[in-house]
Amino acid sequence: MTRTRVLCAACGVALCAVVAIGQRLEDFRTGRVPRIQSGSYDGRFTFVRIRYDTAPGGYWSGGRPSWVHGYPVAEENLVRIMRDLSYLDARTDAFNVLSLDDPQLFRYPVAYLIEVGWWRLKDGEIAALRAYVQKGGFVIVDDFKPFGWRGNRSGGWEPFEQNMKRVFPGVRFFDMDVSHPIFHAFFEITPGILANFPQAYNNGSPVFRGVFENNDPSKRLLMIVNYNTDVSQYWEWSGRGLRPVDDTNEAYKLGVNYLVYGMTH
Repeated sequence: MTRTRVLCAACGVALCAVVAIGQRLEDFRTGRVPRIQSGSYDGRFTFVRIRYDTAPGGYWSGGRPSWVHGYPVAEENLVRIMRDLSYLDARTDAFNVLSLDDPQLFRYPVAYLIEVGWWRLKDGEIAALRAYVQKGGFVIVDDFKPFGWRGNRSGGWEPFEQNMKRVFPGVRFFDMDVSHPIFHAFFEITPGILANFPQAYNNGSPVFRGVFENNDPSKRLLMIVNYNTDVSQYWEWSGRGLRPVDDTNEAYKLGVNYLVYGMTH
């Protein structure tokens, strides 16, 4: 009888696991993209991720396109932190995904762009991105890997730079240091933290670069670029215990500063 009970219990656990896995996989069946948790505009801050055509080599993790990595867990966790720490009434029930040429994008002051080594920028999106940042939009670029990462002979800085030159001919990228206001928008980021920012899985040191209005670092920062690092991976994994709490906290500090800067400049 004891052996029978143990066997039945084991079967029950296995069945529950199969059901849970099946429900999880269901989110990725249609086009290898999870269900988009979007919401209609209501004036509250809503985290917006940019959807784009993915170049060859950018389909990982069961065929998912590069732009979807971490969605929606990374932004969900970051927004919850924002609600706990600030008076920003950020939505936790909607995490929008928009293309650059979607007119709805202009309703949202901050946009998040991920894995730009595989970002295919369509002709119609060039003018839209230019207009977005010129009208006050702020872009966060994250999860940026060097060329040939893990043997993948694609990606890297060059595709991103080429795309940005189509948006802003003659664009320059400036290495950032902690003297810039974005690193003091809410939390105080020290030189030691920025220079030795914890890596999720990339080798070497991260590089933080900025795109400024009229290529002038004294003017408004239009885009922050996290190169050779993946800050959002810590947001996504923060509830799994896969990385030290102190490292995750630093990643949240950067994320909060980015959002506060984007909302106030």
